[in-house]
Amino acid sequence: MPILYLSAMRRPPPEPSFVSRRVTAADRYYIDLSPPRSAKSVVVCGGCERVRADYRVERSTFPFFAVEFVAEGAGTLDLNGREWALQPGVAFAYGPGVAHRIEARPELPMRKYYVDFAGREAAKMLEGSPLGRWVPVRIAQPQEIAEIFEMLQREGAEPSPAGPALCHALLPVLLMKIEQRARPMGGEEPRAFSAYEKARRWIEGHFIEARTAEEIARACHMTPAYLSRLFRRFARSGAYQFLIRLKMNHAMRLLMDDGFLVKEAAAALGFADAFHFSRVFKRVHGVPPERFTCSGANCPLRQPREDA
Repeated sequence: MPILYLSAMRRPPPEPSFVSRRVTAADRYYIDLSPPRSAKSVVVCGGCERVRADYRVERSTFPFFAVEFVAEGAGTLDLNGREWALQPGVAFAYGPGVAHRIEARPELPMRKYYVDFAGREAAKMLEGSPLGRWVPVRIAQPQEIAEIFEMLQREGAEPSPAGPALCHALLPVLLMKIEQRARPMGGEEPRAFSAYEKARRWIEGHFIEARTAEEIARACHMTPAYLSRLFRRFARSGAYQFLIRLKMNHAMRLLMDDGFLVKEAAAALGFADAFHFSRVFKRVHGVPPERFTCSGANCPLRQPREDA
């Protein structure tokens, strides 16, 4: 799998020495690797890495403050001489003068998010967080943390000035949300979140042909009742509702971008008839699908291209 680099700049800068090369894939963004001393708190860089089986990072210090969050896999963490197990849903932090070692379990390589930040108030911000004690925490409802990291990813890759500004604004939101959802290490939450992530990824990869929650549960080797509990717990919706939302978002693209008729979109998404599809579409988006399509000889979306 190729390594992809996202950046707020037009061309990715040379990789800094502190970035690990022991990854199979990485989405990274760089905002300012030399932040001004006068800044209160600014995001320097961040990303999401899928690490290799031999992943190992060991440092006696770090130039910035950093928060990391494990989304998949397992590993070990040593913070200031104390060792912890890393599992999905675990967040931790380190910074200047904080010795740390991060290793992957070879049989369960991790996918993890990170954000690095600096500034006059950066240390104070982290001190007010459970992570400021240099002890990892388990996150209740970890999908909320993953969503903020995903927002940082998107805005960090935005080439306009608004992208970095939004990243700086999202940093305290991330720390506050971690404080709100932090729980002591241990318990069943990491395993449950890993099962949820597995089911969510399956749905995202098969939402066009998938039909029912029972089908999803069977494909993910779990009972429908357990699947329902996972989605209620981590996504605050049912697995079927999550599936339908993906289908209707894709339907919107088919209608608006590809010029599909309603009956064509319905067929593409596996609906038996356009009437049922229209009812579901309106329930999700609040308006009927006909608002986003046109038909007939004068429809500009359905005219043959001159260069065809």
